[in-house]
Amino acid sequence: MTVQPPQQSTTGDDATATVLGRDGETERILRCVTREPGPARTLLVLGEEGIGRTALLRHVRERATADGVLVLAAQGWAEDPRHAPACLHQLLAPPVRDALAALPAAQQRALTAVPRADGELPAAVTALLDRLAASRPVLVCVDDADLCDRALPEALFAAARRLSGRPLTVLLAARHETALPGPPPGTEILRLGPLDGASAAALLDRQPAAPTGRHRLEILAEAAGNPLALVELGRGAPGPAKAVRHAPVEHTFGVRVEALPAATRRALLYAAAAGPGETVAAVMAALGTGDLAVWAPAEAAGLVVLAEDRFDFRHPLARSAAYLGRPAGERQQAHRELARTAVPPEARARHLAAATVGTDAPVAAALEASAWRHGDAVEAARALEQAARLSPRPPDRARRLAEALTAAHATGDPGWVRELYERLVQDGTEPEFGCAAAGALASALSHESAQREAFELLADASEHFPAVDRTLALALAGLAAGIAAQSGLPEHTAALPALLDRARRADASGRWRPAMAGPRARLDTPHTRRALTALVTAATTAGTAPRPRSATHSAAPAATHSAAFAGPVAAPVAGAVLAAVARQADEADVDLGQSRTADERLRAARAFGLRGWSVLPFVDTLLATGRFAEAQAVVEDAQTEAAVLRLPRLQADLETQALTVRALRGTLPPEPWFTPSVWRAVCLDENRATHARLLRARGLASLTRGDMEDAWRRLRDLFTADGAPLHPFLSARAVAELAVAAQRTGRSAEALPILDRVLADQGDRPSTRMTLLLHHATALAGPDGEAEQHFQLALVNHGAHRWPWECAHVRLNYAIWLRRCRRTREARQQLTTVLETAERLGAGALAVAAGGELRASGAAPAPAPACAGPLEQLTAQQRQIVQLVARGLSNREIGERLFLSPRTVGSHLYNVYPKLGISSRHQLRDLVRGR
Repeated sequence: MTVQPPQQSTTGDDATATVLGRDGETERILRCVTREPGPARTLLVLGEEGIGRTALLRHVRERATADGVLVLAAQGWAEDPRHAPACLHQLLAPPVRDALAALPAAQQRALTAVPRADGELPAAVTALLDRLAASRPVLVCVDDADLCDRALPEALFAAARRLSGRPLTVLLAARHETALPGPPPGTEILRLGPLDGASAAALLDRQPAAPTGRHRLEILAEAAGNPLALVELGRGAPGPAKAVRHAPVEHTFGVRVEALPAATRRALLYAAAAGPGETVAAVMAALGTGDLAVWAPAEAAGLVVLAEDRFDFRHPLARSAAYLGRPAGERQQAHRELARTAVPPEARARHLAAATVGTDAPVAAALEASAWRHGDAVEAARALEQAARLSPRPPDRARRLAEALTAAHATGDPGWVRELYERLVQDGTEPEFGCAAAGALASALSHESAQREAFELLADASEHFPAVDRTLALALAGLAAGIAAQSGLPEHTAALPALLDRARRADASGRWRPAMAGPRARLDTPHTRRALTALVTAATTAGTAPRPRSATHSAAPAATHSAAFAGPVAAPVAGAVLAAVARQADEADVDLGQSRTADERLRAARAFGLRGWSVLPFVDTLLATGRFAEAQAVVEDAQTEAAVLRLPRLQADLETQALTVRALRGTLPPEPWFTPSVWRAVCLDENRATHARLLRARGLASLTRGDMEDAWRRLRDLFTADGAPLHPFLSARAVAELAVAAQRTGRSAEALPILDRVLADQGDRPSTRMTLLLHHATALAGPDGEAEQHFQLALVNHGAHRWPWECAHVRLNYAIWLRRCRRTREARQQLTTVLETAERLGAGALAVAAGGELRASGAAPAPAPACAGPLEQLTAQQRQIVQLVARGLSNREIGERLFLSPRTVGSHLYNVYPKLGISSRHQLRDLVRGR
């Protein structure tokens, strides 16, 4: 019996949504659909139940039909093997009746007779397909081919072998390759894997009454990217309007489980109840037997496999059926037995909790004590929430619920944070817990986009719960500083001193009640409190003269001291705080070292709620220091997390950073560059950091494309009409790019007041980086007689080597100035250095510009450096086609956009592949994406 994959869309005719997350697979299949005479092609699409084979094949059929391909489709029958011969009859639909009637009578009988003579079938199928493919391309598409009469795939494979001069493609989908007869040589095999995290989350969120919070994360983890499991488990999740488990779970995997011997069903229940890391030995001990033969029937049924010392269920719904199909009493007994044999304390506590009805103080205490044992924020939040549920005493329940809320905030799931916040507020709580709850909710609101609401929540908590706890008060002030940096609103920055003053009063009082013993408690050290104070102080002066180095150095012990004892979350938080202080002073070495370590640890802890505060500045610093490949990897990873957790503001910021990387690397994709649904959820007026990143990204993209007018418009908007920065920190760091656009468009006079304002804001001691940028900008926009002096001052600046891309950018513009002054030899020297730096950094746009200047200076053409990108050797139209192919468009779709025929597009690609040293669209997509 098979399981039909779900419709992956609730929007009717939205064909794109029906194959959510399968763009690459769709393109690969369509590449195999031959449209020209030649050897017939065969492709097998393999994947487990519910992985999306049917939806994918349906979409491919629609695309092929739209391209003028004759599609013959059939579906295997699961319910009754007697219907297997009907697969052939499905192929004989009305469009093929004329060709069928033209066949010899014997071949017609072989195709239509019931019962038929299978020995005559291959020749008859070959003759029919030969006739059909004589006039147009043909795609034979059979889903669940392993459930068809075996003679049909044999006949189709035979036809593919024999018809070498026809545009014929045979596409079969099945669960296992071994279920089909031997395919012809050269058959391509596409194995469908699980959906990626972002696509899985999007599919789950499209379901009616989709789950939220903890239940949503649990379903995403349990379904492991299987579309059917996402739909079915989503239907069974707790919540309003939720029904019991849907029939397919019970009538497919449940049937298989019920058909097993009682001892095997019991063993499967225990295996399903066991958590990650629990061994076969522990489960066997709980079962009270050492005979592994008890698993043989389940393995034979394809439900489970024993791999070394662990169990692997073959399908997410198999685990669900094995566990939920048993009565509650049996499940509780399984957990009690597993608790008896469990070795790790957190596993024992989890099983005892699952077996407990009502409250149980010892079990709640055990859950709380072991919650952070593995440093996983998701597991900690789940354990602490359960500990609160089991707590008989209201004070213990409130404390554990507050700890659960803090941990849920660390995970980054705003739905989970809201659920726990509402419960905590309803219960009524002590000031410490109210402050912690306000901080958690404010952080979630900020990640979503609501900076004003988040800041007001913190200000209100600070005012109504004064001096509750020295570390908590400083942490709230630090969070407020982060929100102020994101909003860029002057009123937020102006309110920070009052928040810091209240925190200092709490610190001076020495009040410390270890009511919350989680990671926040471990941050209560003088070093960490000093770092938080430095962070808030630096935020109050953002955009003006940077803090002296002593501020960073005084905070420096916080990270190393905390790392020695503070655990997997507290230590990277302390490091991120230090990195933020260093960033305000443009101290790249400290910033990078602390940011990189913090990012790695927070990622390992699944703490994207905390990582969301540090990952964007981390990427900004990576970009500023020329680490483009690392920046792109960090952005791509964070984009998946932000999409899974539904954090639109972070998604928007990451999209701007992704575009910035592409612009600097010279690998700009075609527009559109941004996701409309994400940006509709973001208010730019209260997210000026996001707005500034957007403007700079668009400005850099326009500079890369040579559209100087658009670059000027974008970069000019980083400052108000009177020259004030849109964002107090980020706007000033785009001043050199603004000057480039101003010079190229003849607007240097308009740029000068802005430069004067930025220079004044930096005070008497600008940072090394700002000194470099200001000299560069002044050389471009200031008096021409002073240009060389400013170029040279920018380059001899002590410590400027920490900003290699920006130094190379200075050299490029200096060389342009030198060439204009007819000092060609000196210009070439500068340009040679620029090319070397660009090649080392992978700065393709810079390399292309330097190469063009070298040629203009009369230098002998040199081979383009690797970083310039192989696309530079293509014509403009070929580059357009390549970029559209990389986005997943078919030849027909590309032709419609560029007013070309699909054949012309194919001809261009035929010429492009040898130039780029590749042979397929898949390789082309990776090349364009810089992989």
